[in-house]
Amino acid sequence: MNIAVVPAKNEQGRIGKVLDNLSDTAVDRIVVVLNGSRDGTLKEIKTQKLPKVEVLSFREPLGYDIPRAVGVYYALKKGAECVVFVDGDMTGNLLPAVNRLVDAVVSEKVDLAMTRIQPEMISENELARELYLFRRVLNERLGLYKKVGVAIPSHGPCAVSRRLMEKADIRDFAVPPVILAFAVKNDLRVEAPVEMHSRELGSKVRGFSHAKKIADTIIGDILEALAFFEGKPRKRILLQKEYQGYNPRRRFDLLERFIALYGRNFDFNPST
Repeated sequence: MNIAVVPAKNEQGRIGKVLDNLSDTAVDRIVVVLNGSRDGTLKEIKTQKLPKVEVLSFREPLGYDIPRAVGVYYALKKGAECVVFVDGDMTGNLLPAVNRLVDAVVSEKVDLAMTRIQPEMISENELARELYLFRRVLNERLGLYKKVGVAIPSHGPCAVSRRLMEKADIRDFAVPPVILAFAVKNDLRVEAPVEMHSRELGSKVRGFSHAKKIADTIIGDILEALAFFEGKPRKRILLQKEYQGYNPRRRFDLLERFIALYGRNFDFNPST
């Protein structure tokens, strides 16, 4: 079974198109992890009555990427062989990308299939240049740069195998670069079979403040991934600068509660 995990918070007016698009792909089930929404996102989902879609609803916001970890745990319980992550605001035509990612995992036995996102006007954007520099440093250290460029699982659709989901700490799916480092460290297969321009994702346009926090979140995640890969204590500080971004809002406590609740009803226990 192939499952799409779709994190969504306040995506009314967008979630319908995302789910419509995914319904035409090679996934068998679409799991929306709805967290902390205060608009009509859930109503929009219910109105569609799409047979592939089910919703895991949380009243409180789970925080950046925690819904991925929730989705992975749930998908494992459902017997998924492949999970593909698509954000709830990505309204672009992702059918070719999603199908290619799923095929890479299912048919080609790739454990982590990522998308190479081509940025828009990176030379004119200091924030984007800094982030891409860190991404390059990570992939060079992992020995991946010549093969996947600056692709990381934080940006764009990506897919993971059951083998990776079973081997990794479920909590680390909420820190995507750590999952990349884990895959390499454990000799799992990593590829980037899809290439897209960032505008093709159809993501919601947000302001500079959000972009800065996202960049700091991902850079901090990369620093954690590098420390993990080198067998050092994980940290988010470089040259006396701390990169937190949205990291403090990640509700690992709610993830643990979810795992405890569903762990009573299923045989699988996440490795730690």
